[in-house]
Amino acid sequence: MWAKVLSLCDTLSNVTYENLTKIIRYSEAGSADKARLADDSFQNNVDHWMGGGTCFSMTWHLFQELKMMGLSPRLLMGHKRKEKNIHCALRLPYEGKEYLLDPGYLIFDPLEIPDALPFGPGFLFFPLIPNCVRVERENKHISLLTGSMSTPLKLRFEFDFDGVDEKEFQLHWSESFDREMMTYPVLNRLDRVNGIQYYYQKGNLVLRDQNGSRIERIAEENKVTVLSSLFRLPSETVERALGILNKTF
Repeated sequence: MWAKVLSLCDTLSNVTYENLTKIIRYSEAGSADKARLADDSFQNNVDHWMGGGTCFSMTWHLFQELKMMGLSPRLLMGHKRKEKNIHCALRLPYEGKEYLLDPGYLIFDPLEIPDALPFGPGFLFFPLIPNCVRVERENKHISLLTGSMSTPLKLRFEFDFDGVDEKEFQLHWSESFDREMMTYPVLNRLDRVNGIQYYYQKGNLVLRDQNGSRIERIAEENKVTVLSSLFRLPSETVERALGILNKTF
């Protein structure tokens, strides 16, 4: 069974995190609820997606697939500083242990959640490439920290151990269509073979590997071609989403 879980995670690692298809669906549907229901991830078939998805669609897909395996994953909402329910992940109990699965943050390895300690937070460290990860647990509170081997780790998200039910998860999913990040393109892809992360936001392309990060600027006239190639998305999808953003904002 665990081999099937790892295989599922590996398949999902080939999916690009991107909000372009989300922007297109929102524009077509006219409302957040209709856009969420139009998301192809509800069909649980990655091949039918338009190339990627956000943390909500990727996590929902993984949640449904694990349930079909007879497992009992739990939906978790992630909080960042004062921003509540801005991210999501899964907690998976398996053979007496608990695991954190966070495909929306490009973590495609199930990370064991440490036991809470009576005198402070328990933690486990995972030297993934290109980002190292530390998972902490204090009572029913989970913290996710990432960084590199040469720099201090940063707190990324905090999760409540108990999680939420499907109805609440879908409510926060619908709310996400009206968040500020839907006003500009966000794309994120992990090349696990070469250990390179590609991240694009607000005109800046960040390339990160185990030696560090560098930032590149993409010329406006090359944006569709470069983004389509780097993030493995159809050029028409990129062009369409950028056109919607240019008209709206």
